[in-house]
Amino acid sequence: MEKIGIACDHAGYEMKEFLVGYLSSKGFDVVDFGTHSEESIDYPDFGHALASAIEAGEMERGVGLCGSGEGMAMTLNKHQGIRAGLCWNDTVAELIRQHNNANVVVLPARFISNDEAMAIVEKFLVTPFEGGRHEARVAKIACK
Repeated sequence: MEKIGIACDHAGYEMKEFLVGYLSSKGFDVVDFGTHSEESIDYPDFGHALASAIEAGEMERGVGLCGSGEGMAMTLNKHQGIRAGLCWNDTVAELIRQHNNANVVVLPARFISNDEAMAIVEKFLVTPFEGGRHEARVAKIACK
């Protein structure tokens, strides 16, 4: 059973709860980094926790959510071991996996439906990295 992390702010809370149920029903061991209510909070607190767990090898992939998705994506991408991509449809989710070997998908919870979120996450989870010409590009992403 693959372990997958999920983190959100208050704007993403309802969608996160939906996705936790969906992922659990698909057999994933979901680690919920929060938030755990719709009370206003700061998304970096939860995004950094998810990113740190992935960098530590506790899980390979994750899902991040906030209102626009932008703040969560920015937070996650501050970590050297994270390649987080903001997705608003399943085609973008497929491309961030194929071309960028993304390990976190980020969703704009205020702009997509639960069904769209489910389709995006599903595509993210089933799409492999193409490798090949993309490997050198992905290697250049990390600052050293």
